Amino acid sequence: MTRSHISVSVDAHARPEQVFSVLTDWPRHDEWMVLTRARVTAGDGHSAGSRLAAFTGVGPAGFLDTMEITDWDPPRSVGVRHTGRLVRGTGVFRVLPREGGGSTIVWEEELDVPFGAAGRLGWRVIKPLNAALFRLSLRRLAALSDR
Repeated sequence: MTRSHISVSVDAHARPEQVFSVLTDWPRHDEWMVLTRARVTAGDGHSAGSRLAAFTGVGPAGFLDTMEITDWDPPRSVGVRHTGRLVRGTGVFRVLPREGGGSTIVWEEELDVPFGAAGRLGWRVIKPLNAALFRLSLRRLAALSDR
């Protein structure tokens, strides 16, 4: 299994507490995360051990990403372990205070690339698109947090 790292960041005018609040309001993910709906499936959704399910796609076409929260440090970070069939690995959102006000939102993923050599080849094409969609999602999160 090959591991791949993705890291993107954007700046927000909102303070870290506000960004973290919107970021971890799981049912609101569809307001900022591109083509994704999320929900809490176990626990309170605001502590390590809670479980989440996020469906990414259009209509019935897409995939389910199941996760367990592994790190909960408001308003600084939330980490997850991806436990699904297709998406495996770890992810973390960090919300860093900026000097002079506002925040920097960082999204990092360390993902296992499935399907052997074919998966590695496909990932070379998909990874830049994934990074662009992550960046777009974070820009939407920043705008939503600024309200």
